[in-house]
Amino acid sequence: MKPLSFVALLLATAASTLSHAQPAQTPLDDSAFEAALPPLEDTAAPAATEESPPTATEPAAPAPEPELEQPLPPLSAAPVDPPAIAVADEKPKELPYDVRIEGLKEVGLEDEFRDLSALLSDGRKAENAAQVGARAEEDVLLAERLLRSRGYYDGVATISVDTLPNSRNRLTATLTATPGTRYMFGRIAVTGAAEEPTKLAVDALDLKSGAPIVAAEVEAAEANVSLRLPENGYRFVKVGQRDILLDERDHSGDYTLPLESGPKARFGGIRTAGDPVFDAGHIAVIQRFDRGDLYDSRQVDDLRQALIATSLLSTVAIEPVRTGTVAADGTETVDLLVRQSKGPRRQLAASAGYGTGEGVKLTGSWTHRNLFPPEGALTVEGVAGTQQQSLSTAFRRSNAGQRDRVFALGASVARQDFEAYNAQTVSLTGSLSRASTPIFQKKWTWSIGGELTASRETRFNPADGERPRSTYFIVAAPGQLGYDGSDSLLDPTRGFRVTGRLSPEAQKRNNGGYDAYARMLLEGSAYYPVMESLVLAGRARVGSIVGATRDTIAPSRRYYAGGGGSVRGFGFQQLGPKDANGDPVGGRSLTEFALEARYRFGDYGIVPFFDAGRVGQGSTPSLSGMRYGAGIGGRYYTNFGPMRVDIATPINRRKGESKIALYISIGQAF
Repeated sequence: MKPLSFVALLLATAASTLSHAQPAQTPLDDSAFEAALPPLEDTAAPAATEESPPTATEPAAPAPEPELEQPLPPLSAAPVDPPAIAVADEKPKELPYDVRIEGLKEVGLEDEFRDLSALLSDGRKAENAAQVGARAEEDVLLAERLLRSRGYYDGVATISVDTLPNSRNRLTATLTATPGTRYMFGRIAVTGAAEEPTKLAVDALDLKSGAPIVAAEVEAAEANVSLRLPENGYRFVKVGQRDILLDERDHSGDYTLPLESGPKARFGGIRTAGDPVFDAGHIAVIQRFDRGDLYDSRQVDDLRQALIATSLLSTVAIEPVRTGTVAADGTETVDLLVRQSKGPRRQLAASAGYGTGEGVKLTGSWTHRNLFPPEGALTVEGVAGTQQQSLSTAFRRSNAGQRDRVFALGASVARQDFEAYNAQTVSLTGSLSRASTPIFQKKWTWSIGGELTASRETRFNPADGERPRSTYFIVAAPGQLGYDGSDSLLDPTRGFRVTGRLSPEAQKRNNGGYDAYARMLLEGSAYYPVMESLVLAGRARVGSIVGATRDTIAPSRRYYAGGGGSVRGFGFQQLGPKDANGDPVGGRSLTEFALEARYRFGDYGIVPFFDAGRVGQGSTPSLSGMRYGAGIGGRYYTNFGPMRVDIATPINRRKGESKIALYISIGQAF
């Protein structure tokens, strides 16, 4: 028998003692106690009276509150704004951390990873360690996705984040990438199409066996297939879903591309739908392809661009329509359905400019773009200036019987009052041309035309130094040929332009004199981008008039220099020979140069410039006696071209010349 513990022994002893000491229980008798109590009715509370208020044992009923007696307001009047909750101004503390990347630089993916990394966002700061961990998990998936995109299909990435506290008291996340062996293209096949479209597709893919499997290159190659086949007659081609079968044994991938080429197509007719502005006949004039030519999606895109360039359509869409007509060679005729929506036909335009010596000039015009369909526009234009006023009207038919050919007729009445001359002129003009537009810039442009002018002008007479008024009747046949290799019509940044003009003219003076001469002008400009924000631009211009003396030629037909479009720093027409009163008389030869450094930052730009020019009495252009001007300009770039403000001063200024010349206009100087 095991001995009892000391505590158990004490408990047992106490229990035995109590059981022996307590006497036997007897029934309780409370009759004597109950007889001593008063009757129950004597203990009831007395009734309350006016003289005797309720006792403290029974509290009085509370008095009603007036606010609670009022009816509740309707629910529609209840406020809907939640009560303002006080927000602590104190921001939660940010947890900075470091990021280490291992294994991606060797395969050329570290820069791309850094651009997309979640850990490297938000300045490498998080609210807590849990957020760092969540970002780390995202970056593991990102690293593995990038590895697969470059052909590392067995690549894995892991990341570790140390704990706090540590010796640096800063978290460090370390991402380790193990690329593994890179997979290369094995067999490359295009299936499901005939021999010709299959060969076109394989050539367009340009994927080589043994080359790394790179996702971006595969997607670009397949897009090239969708582009190349419609350029070669297969308009209805469908490129299927690629399949790349990976072989882990030699780390290669066999590439297969399903292809449905559809029928080979040839251009058929033109159909119109919607709210047509042009009928099928005029669209056929604009298109650059003929019926029966092999279908080429580039020609369709060109037609769409040309229709947009007319400015008469708000929307235009071109859809090929299968006709089911199959030729002997197996090609199917495809019509083009041109859906048109009319655009605004009328246009109001206005512009303003200022030039030293030229004054303020305000120009406003009204145009109906299609008053004489198709593409027969009528424009009325007025010029109100301090030194020139004019009113003109012009008829212009675009795509006149041929794509890009413009036929124009014009009439104008003008008054000019310059220091070189004043003239009242009436002119009739006509031309046939091929010119650029802001929407459709062309490489080669040309123009031929005719002009009839009657002008009453003052001219300088060197014999007596007077300026008598003469009337001139002038017939001219101007022609122009130009090449534009620049990248923009209004704001070029690279390339060059060359333009030549020749205008044989004959004039009859009111005093019976008759003169025949030719006006010639050659102009070129070049643009070179030094960097993305800086462009160097240069211009050269030479002109000559042969066949008549300077003083017999009408003053308005001579050459002048100076002004915003010529040599800045000098007033309009102020550079060149002058009479005894210091007024310009013009010349028969012209030489000009200009150099600009166009620096742009955002929508603004600064342009320092240097100009040079000379006007000679003889017909041979020369560099002798060149005058120079220098200045700086500001540019504000808009979607239709830059707003230009130039301030310049003449170098070696002479007596009577302005110290400062100001020019304000739209577009670059050249």
